[in-house]
Amino acid sequence: MNRRHFLEKATCGALGVAGWGLAGSQSSATANPEQGRRPNILFAIADDWGWPHASIAGAKAVRTPNFDRIAREGVLFTHAFCAAPQCSPNRAAILTGRHIGQLEEAGTHSSLFPDKFKAYPSLLAEAGYHVGFTGKGWGPGEWKRSGRSENPAGPEYSRLKVADVPLDGIAPTDYSGNFETFLTKRPEGAPFCFWYGGQEPHRKYEKGSGLKSGKKLEDAPVPAFLPDDAAVRGDMLDYFLEIEWFDAQLGGMLKKLEALGELENTIVVVTGDNGMSFPRAKANLYEYGVRVPLALRWGDRVKPGRTADDLISFVDFAPTFLDAAGVTPPAEMSGKSLLGMLTSGGAGPNEYVVFGRERHSHARKDNVGYPGRAIRTRDRLFIQNYKADRWPAGDPEEYCDIDDGPSKTFLTENRDKYPELFAMAVGKRPEAELFDVSQSMDCIKNLADSPEHRDMRDKLSAQLTAVLTEQKDPRALGTGDIFDSYPRFGAMRPKLGGFAKQGAYNPDYQK
Repeated sequence: MNRRHFLEKATCGALGVAGWGLAGSQSSATANPEQGRRPNILFAIADDWGWPHASIAGAKAVRTPNFDRIAREGVLFTHAFCAAPQCSPNRAAILTGRHIGQLEEAGTHSSLFPDKFKAYPSLLAEAGYHVGFTGKGWGPGEWKRSGRSENPAGPEYSRLKVADVPLDGIAPTDYSGNFETFLTKRPEGAPFCFWYGGQEPHRKYEKGSGLKSGKKLEDAPVPAFLPDDAAVRGDMLDYFLEIEWFDAQLGGMLKKLEALGELENTIVVVTGDNGMSFPRAKANLYEYGVRVPLALRWGDRVKPGRTADDLISFVDFAPTFLDAAGVTPPAEMSGKSLLGMLTSGGAGPNEYVVFGRERHSHARKDNVGYPGRAIRTRDRLFIQNYKADRWPAGDPEEYCDIDDGPSKTFLTENRDKYPELFAMAVGKRPEAELFDVSQSMDCIKNLADSPEHRDMRDKLSAQLTAVLTEQKDPRALGTGDIFDSYPRFGAMRPKLGGFAKQGAYNPDYQK
C-alpha cells in the first residue's frame, strides 16, 4: 500500500459518517447564548507516541498535518513529560492530577483505579459538561472492581467501527464517527469534554507496511541505543505509519468542530501517553520513555505560532481543564494549572518535573516491578532505581517489559554483534543515573559516578527525595514495597516462578 492510498483510507475512516447528525448538534450549540463562556475540551492521546516523531518537530519520515495545525494555531511544547512511561498509571495521573506515588493501585500498570481518586471528567460532568470518550480511556486495568460505574475517562462511545481497516494492528474503532455520535447526544447548550484515546501506534505493527507505503529507510532516525540496521529502521517506519492513522482520525474530528462552529471555543490538546514501544524507550525513565509530543490550541485565547520549551508534566492537565471550565481544582491535585501561561504567553509553572514507574508487565519472579523515580530539570535527568538488583527489562530470557517486535527480536538475536546496546536495553543498572539531556536525548553516558558531577547528583537526589516526601510517595517513606502487592489483571506468566495469581494481592508485600 502506498502512502497516498493509506491516507485516503484514513480520511475515509475519519469522515465515513460525517454527513449525519450535524444539524441537531448545530442547533443545540447555537440555541443557547450562554454557550461559549465555558470552553469545550478535546483531549487526543495516542498510545506509545514519543517525541520528536511529528513532522513539525522535524521528523522527516512521518507526516502529522493535524497535529502540526494545532501546534501552528496554538502552542507546540517541546518538553512535555508523562507521569509514568506506561499506559494505565500515566492515564490515572492525567485524570486525577496526581503523581503515581499518590494513587495506590492506580500507580502501577493494569491494576485497579480506587474510586476515592476523583477524575476530572466526572468533576466536569458535575459542573454541567457533556462527557465521554472513544477508543482507549483509562486502562489497561479493572475500573469496575474499584466500585466505579464507568471508565474514569467517562461514558464510552466506541460502537462505530471502520469498515476497511488498512493495516494489521490498527484498531477498527471509528474514532471520528464515535465523536460525532457523542456530539449528537449533547444536551442543549452544554459544553463538552471528550477524550479521544487512539490505540495507535501501540504494537503490533504490520511488518513492512512503512516501506510499502513509500517511506524510505534512510529517513528513519535510529537513537544511539538501538542498532542502526534495516530491521530497526523498517520497524520505525511501521511505527510512523500508525502515528499517521491517529493523526488522520484527529483531522476528522477537527472538521466536525469547524462544521459546527465550535473549534474556536474548544481547547484541543494532542499528545502521546508515553514513549515509543522500542527497547530502552517505553517503560523506561529515559527521555525516549517519558518525553512526548504536545500541542494545544484554544482559539484566540492562546496566541498562535508559539513554541514553548517550558517543562510540562501530565499532572498539569486536570487542573488546567478544571481551571478553564471555572471549576476549582481539588486541593489534593499535585499538578498546576497552565492557564496563566497559555493565555498570557508567560513562563510555565514548573522549574522541574518528576515522574516514575512501578511494575509494567508480569516480567519477573513473584510479579514484582522495577521501581524508579526521576527528576528532570532544564538540562539534567536524575533517576533513582530502588531495586537495582532486579532486571530492568524483565527476567532473562524473555525480557517481558519490552514489547515484542522486530527491534527487540533483532537486538536479542544479535547480542554478540551489539553487546553494549544489548546491555543498555536489558542489563542491570546502578541505583543512581544522571544524564546531561541538553546534549542528547539518547541518555547513553551516565554521569552519576563522575567526580565533577557528584555535587549535581547529590543535589538532584536530595531534591527528588524532598519532593517525593512532600507527596507522601511510599518510595520516599520506606513503604514502597506495597506497590509489589497490588493485583495485576493483565496476562500472567507462571513460568517466571513465584507468585503469579491474576487479579490477586501478593501477601508477601502487603505490609
